[in-house]
Amino acid sequence: MTGTPHGTGLELRDVAIWLNGAQLLTLNEAIVPGEVLTVMGPSGVGKSTLLAFVSGFLGPDFRATGKIVLDGRDVTALPPEKRGIGLLFQDALLLPHLSVAGNLLVGLDPAVTGRAARRQAVEDALAEVGLEGFAERDPATLSGGQAARVALMRTLLARPHALILDEPFSRLDVALREQVRDLVFDEAKKHALPVLLVTHDPADAPARGGRIITL
Repeated sequence: MTGTPHGTGLELRDVAIWLNGAQLLTLNEAIVPGEVLTVMGPSGVGKSTLLAFVSGFLGPDFRATGKIVLDGRDVTALPPEKRGIGLLFQDALLLPHLSVAGNLLVGLDPAVTGRAARRQAVEDALAEVGLEGFAERDPATLSGGQAARVALMRTLLARPHALILDEPFSRLDVALREQVRDLVFDEAKKHALPVLLVTHDPADAPARGGRIITL
């Protein structure tokens, strides 16, 4: 699979968010390509609100200031689909009416044209995470770890320039959690993607490297 071009990373410049006049958080951080910044804190402290602002889904009840800069481009005012940010959630969110290949094609960068090229991109993505031969599988037949890998590759096939992770490992059992976590971080490093991870569990943070901040 074609890697994401190297950039300058993801910057959260003087970000502040309020709800009903009360300030929830302030943050000023830069995440370089391949680095993981883990944001921790208890429920209600504003972790998911931060992700919503960075990805472009912040609700109208909130007020936010500051800038989101990705590879030197201010994306703060752009709609989510124009920001170049990939998202992974607690659930794989695979479309049940599509095959595994169909789910991957939904995420595939439209710049990849031609039926043969698109099919090859899907096959290469599955091979990258050890799922050769799974293209025609029904998502309902996948294990939790297999579904998580398909969701990861669907996100990467869109060729994002950054990844946002909203507690994506929390519903996996302990052994599988470590395996999927390492896979996600290895793929992010391979594709030189800055990663913003939100979690309440320190076990979700990278086993090696990365930074952790607490809200």
